[in-house]
Amino acid sequence: MHACTFEEQQRILDLTLEEIGDRLPVISGVWADGSHNAARIARMAEAHGASALLVFPSQVFSMGGQLRPEMAVPHLSTIAAATDLPLIVFAYAERSTLSYPLDTLVRMAEAVPTICAIKDWSNDPMLHERQIRVLQSLPRPVNVLTTHSAWLMSSLVLGCNGLLSGSGSIIPDLQVALWQAVQANDLARARAINDRIYPLAQAFYAAPALDMHNRMKECLVLLGRMERAVVRPPLVRIGDAERERLRAALHAAGIGEAGAFGLAA
Repeated sequence: MHACTFEEQQRILDLTLEEIGDRLPVISGVWADGSHNAARIARMAEAHGASALLVFPSQVFSMGGQLRPEMAVPHLSTIAAATDLPLIVFAYAERSTLSYPLDTLVRMAEAVPTICAIKDWSNDPMLHERQIRVLQSLPRPVNVLTTHSAWLMSSLVLGCNGLLSGSGSIIPDLQVALWQAVQANDLARARAINDRIYPLAQAFYAAPALDMHNRMKECLVLLGRMERAVVRPPLVRIGDAERERLRAALHAAGIGEAGAFGLAA
């Protein structure tokens, strides 16, 4: 999304809604550095039929924004003023310098009533659990949706109210099954499903992290769900050796060619 123009983002949303909009709610991303540009994207997404918005942090915050919560709250407020759609705040890891401290997330939730959830990428189990406990216990609870797909089972058992994960493009059935097993307190079932997810998590989230979505695109091609794994500069495609590792990981996870899932009972 970072490499797409406004018009391309609109077209992507339209195509998505044409494919699944009558069956599933569609969450549209809002990625823009300026608050007013973000608000423009939000207005467009609502007008074209999105059900909710995932708001990425502005790159402006990368130079110390976590020290200036008085910037983050108006940024989200400007977006919220442009749309009635529910907002999901993408909470980055502290090491990224684009993070929002927990106190700032609480202030956002109190100031912007349409914030319904955060996509938690804190990448710190202690902070992750604290955010779950604090945000989901507010007078107006804010759901924590994990995106810790590299350690999904461990994350879900801490009490997240859902997940929002890029690797869901490859293994949505496994992720749903894992969620259901955790909710049912069926540890044996959860561990069995996690054993299938593990080889793909290891493959997707290996260093360098910037290739995680490149790897997922390659898997979509290997499974016959996409024709080409196209990336935009400065990203470049992965090599043949890594592509073979992905093929092996799909096999280890029990996911066959041409899109077969085969989730065992």
